[in-house]
Amino acid sequence: MKQKVVIRVTLNNGKKNARSKAMQIAVGLQGVESVSLQDEDSSQIVVVGDDIDSVNLTSLLRKKVGFAELTSVSPVSTEGGKPKQETKPSESGIQSLVWPTYQAGVPYYYQPSAPYYAYEVAGYNQNSCIIM
Repeated sequence: MKQKVVIRVTLNNGKKNARSKAMQIAVGLQGVESVSLQDEDSSQIVVVGDDIDSVNLTSLLRKKVGFAELTSVSPVSTEGGKPKQETKPSESGIQSLVWPTYQAGVPYYYQPSAPYYAYEVAGYNQNSCIIM
């Protein structure tokens, strides 16, 4: 899924190459297609790509650059690029079959417990105390 991640980063912390370092970190992640700086003082990094790990990117920026805050993660719509094609049912009348999915798990089996036997002991009194 294509998504857009916006991260606010403090780039004016005395480091000379903070902007280029932040952009290099963002470009180095898997699935990143484009990186840009936004806002008046270029304090927001906008990353667009497929299945970007936004939490990992934010923590890497915190380690290497300084303060970083994940502002938003939103899906990117591709409606303007290509028109969607409608699929028509085949003329032969054959419909596709969708198999139901089942969740994987451990099946539960009921096993009856062993029979419980109770015996009464003659001459045993529970109310009497031997110690006192």
